[in-house]
Order: sequence, then C-alpha cells, then structure tokens
Amino acid sequence: MQTSTAAAPVAEQAPASKRQPLLDVLRGVAILGTLATNVWLFTGSHGEAGPLLGFALAGDSAFGAVFQLLANGKFLSMLTVLFGVGLAIQYRSAEKRGRRWPGRYHWRALFLFAEGTIHFVLLFAWDVLMGYAVTAITVAWLLKRSERAQQAAMWTAASLHLAVVGLVTAATTVGGLDPEPNPEVQAVYASGTWWEQVQFRLDNALAFRVEPIITFPLLVFLFLLGVKLFRSGAFKTDEHGRRIRARLMGWGLGLGLPLNAAALYFPEAFYLERYVIAPVVMLGYIGLVGFLVERVRRGPVMASLESLGRTALSGYILQNLLASIACYGWGLGLAAKFGGDAWFVPVLWLAISAVLLVGANLWLRRFSTGPAEMLQKSMLK
Repeated sequence: MQTSTAAAPVAEQAPASKRQPLLDVLRGVAILGTLATNVWLFTGSHGEAGPLLGFALAGDSAFGAVFQLLANGKFLSMLTVLFGVGLAIQYRSAEKRGRRWPGRYHWRALFLFAEGTIHFVLLFAWDVLMGYAVTAITVAWLLKRSERAQQAAMWTAASLHLAVVGLVTAATTVGGLDPEPNPEVQAVYASGTWWEQVQFRLDNALAFRVEPIITFPLLVFLFLLGVKLFRSGAFKTDEHGRRIRARLMGWGLGLGLPLNAAALYFPEAFYLERYVIAPVVMLGYIGLVGFLVERVRRGPVMASLESLGRTALSGYILQNLLASIACYGWGLGLAAKFGGDAWFVPVLWLAISAVLLVGANLWLRRFSTGPAEMLQKSMLK
C-alpha cells in the first residue's frame, strides 16, 4: 500500500543547474523503497485487495519480518517529506521572482490529481498521487501564513493523526478477525483480464482510497516537516547540514528501529508501527543516506540513484506497470506460479530496481527529465 506506495510524485523539483544531489539520491532511494513495499501487493494471492481483506502485507515469513522492520511505511513517509521539500523549493522560487503564491501551483496540483486518478483506475489501486495533490493544495495555502501558524497547523495535524491511529488500533485489537481466502478476488488477479481489474478498482474505489483519507493529517504533518527541514538547511553540504543529518540519523535509527522491532511482536500494533514509528525511522534513513552520499565515492550506483531521483514520477509509474505485467494474469502471471516461493519477491524487486536505475540513466543521456515530468511540464506551460 505505499501505499505506495510516492513519490515518486516529486514533480516539484529544482532546475537541473540548481539541483541538490542529496535530494535526488533521496528521491531515488525512496522510489526503490516504495517498490519494496508495493512488490508484496503484486505478489500476494489477493493482489492489491490483500490489505483490505486483512492479509498481512508481507506474510509470515522471516524475510517478510525483515521487510516490515526495514521498509514498511518508512519510504511512504520519505516520499511525503520529499514532496514537502519540493513544495518549499517552489515557494522559495516564487518569492525570489516576485510571483503571486500559490498562483499557478494549484493547477500543478490539480494536474497531479488527474494523473493520480488515471494511475489509480488503470494501473494501481494504492496510488499516492491523488492524496499528495490534495495535501499540496492545503499546505501551499499554509505557506502564505506566519511561521507560528504553520507550526500550529503542523502539530495540530500530528495530534489528530495520533488520535486517529489510537482509535483504529483499539478497534483492531477489540474486533480483529482472522482473514479468510476469497477465491473470487484471487481470480481477479491470478487469471482476470486487465479490464476486470479496472472494474474491480472502480467498484471498491472508496475502500482503496481509505489510506490517504485516514492519514491526511499525517500527510500534512510530513509535508510541513519537509518544509521545515529544507528551510533549516538539512540537505545542504555544509557543516550545519551535516550536524542536522547526524542528529536525524542518531534519533531515527537509535530510537525508531528498536521501537519498530518491539512492535513486530504485537500484530495489533500494525497501524502504530506503520504510521507512527515508521516516520521516526524514516528520519534516520535521511540522515544515513546523507552520511553515505558524503563518504561513498560517486560511482555508477550513486549516479543511477540521482538519475532515478530526477525522473521520480516516471519511475513510480513505471515500477507499478512492470510489476503488474510480471505478476498479474493479464501479463506473465508470475505471482500465481511463484508467489509462495521465498526467492520470488526479492528477485522481482531486484529485477525491477535494475530496470529503473539503468533506464533512468540511459534516458537522461538524451533528455533533461523523465517522460511523465516532460508531459506535466508541457501541459502546464
């Protein structure tokens, strides 16, 4: 469900000449992390509908437990924060040029919502673009208000989110039921046509859209957190930026990962883990990636991550298209054949990741931005 699962939707990017390499690498990492979550939806016996029916995202295997500890919810949060960073960049650019804000930004957000709607209907039920577009419009308006008003909105959203997660967790604990296999739903993904899947998404549209609706306060909080981190200099290459990232890494990994590991022992803590603890771990990941970018020699992997970050929206859509073709019955149908094999999920993730990294690198040798970004730019001139 990332539920993806971003970010992808980072259409709010600086011109190539003014880009910050760390932000591009973070976007690339976030795209691959989103795939690490989404891939479990594609390979599950109930496809995208698995979470709605109560099935664990990563099953009960040891590999699934490692995934849940390292990936579940973390990269959804990272994508959201990075979108907030992109919004802050857009706002700063408008201020420098003396342009009215939000001005044409609302058209950009509405276009993103339309892209997300098409993506949701035709390809992937757990699209994040629609939720990001609505949140972007809200936060864009908040950026015109005072720093004090933004802080109040940020922490009010966080408090509301914690209350909602608490209520959902309590309801799950009291009324949780063991999920039962649904052969009809399984058939939609294992042997159904592409059009049958489209109809299934439309028939269950409200259920599939429940995550961005329930987590809207979290989206607002993380957008504003991204704005705050950007304005504080957290992504700069100077000593001040390094100190901020070091603190993020220390608190995020030192506190978040132990809490996350403890939460895995309590199935009823799933929502707490995914929507409260995971954002804490995510901050540690931002610090860790910053640490590695500064200390690891720039090679093919780093360059490819930067390229994927520059084509994040295209990469997000492409990963879901490739996974659909590989897994579903209207494509290669590999999920029905190998979905129960422990090797299948990591191999599929590695294969699609390789295509994204190599493809982004090759594409940018000829073009300045990704195809989806190019379409958005041409439509919004």
